[in-house]
Amino acid sequence: MAKTTVVVVDDSALVRSILTEIINRQPDMQCIGAASDPLAAREMIRNLNPDVITLDVEMPKMDGLDFLQRLMRLRPMPVVMVSTLTERGAEVTLKALELGAVDFVAKPKIGVADGIRALAQDITDKIRIAAKAQIRRLHAPTAAPAAATGGATPPLKPASPIASLGRLSTEKIIFIGASTGGTEATKDVLINLPADCPAVCITQHMPPGFTRSYAARLDGLCKIRVKEAQDGERILPGHGYIAPGGMHFSVERSGANYIARVQDGDPVNRHKPSVEVLFNSAARVVGQNALGIMLTGMGADGAKAMKTMKDAGSYNLVQDEATCVVFGMPREAINAGAADEVLPLQQIATRLIERLRSTAGMSLNRV
Repeated sequence: MAKTTVVVVDDSALVRSILTEIINRQPDMQCIGAASDPLAAREMIRNLNPDVITLDVEMPKMDGLDFLQRLMRLRPMPVVMVSTLTERGAEVTLKALELGAVDFVAKPKIGVADGIRALAQDITDKIRIAAKAQIRRLHAPTAAPAAATGGATPPLKPASPIASLGRLSTEKIIFIGASTGGTEATKDVLINLPADCPAVCITQHMPPGFTRSYAARLDGLCKIRVKEAQDGERILPGHGYIAPGGMHFSVERSGANYIARVQDGDPVNRHKPSVEVLFNSAARVVGQNALGIMLTGMGADGAKAMKTMKDAGSYNLVQDEATCVVFGMPREAINAGAADEVLPLQQIATRLIERLRSTAGMSLNRV
């Protein structure tokens, strides 16, 4: 079997050395080049034609985002970003995912053995996924990469996003699970939901330090309010709740209200947060008032729990293969018998609203 070839792009000689060693230890991949800046990387990519590149977020001579934007327009290929654990690093990483990067890994502190081991597992897993991902050319120029938090002025929020909701709509909750490619897929669903839609609970596989920036970015782009979930808070219509990185997120009932439960614990299906945890709570607590959505991602996290949701009466939409970056989690959900409909990403929000109108008698404002 041919090895996956990788070019590493990082301005730190030590990081280049560590990543090269990690990659070359794998029997199925090989680092064929290591560049210290995007200009050198451009020549390596042209001459060596790698299957995947790893790209540092902040680079000399040419900003990493500038380089990524040009690459995805002119020669689209799988890119895994290597990001710093800072607020700035998180914001730039989210912009990189918007520009077409498949995924990212958080750069550990050099010299911390546990961090290097975690990086080795994370980066090699994501290189394997990236090598098989569906890559799309970036057509239209986007906002300047420096505008890492979303660019244009965000839309105005309604003064009271829950004012037009009736009793039935407060019972409904939308549950979304996603992994690789899911930051953009989830955004594409949420920006098309009206301000008075039911609450949306989301588990997106993300490490600690990134979900706060992700929630803030979505909040600036969407009609609904979006935030990191906090333990014990009420789950309200017109709001989206993101599972904090490194914590499990579930929903519980407290009298007439739904509340968020955010807890530490062992990984489930190797993930924390885990879609399985959120979807199992949807089946147990929300039942037929739940609507499930499974978006792009690698693996099977959440597939069994989504079938449990369906058995409890939920209606489930699953993203189709043609629009997924990685068809792993949706495929497993379909194979488990969890899907009521399999749809292109661009149709999911519309179909969701139609389903809500037809089943709950909701008076949702049109998008």
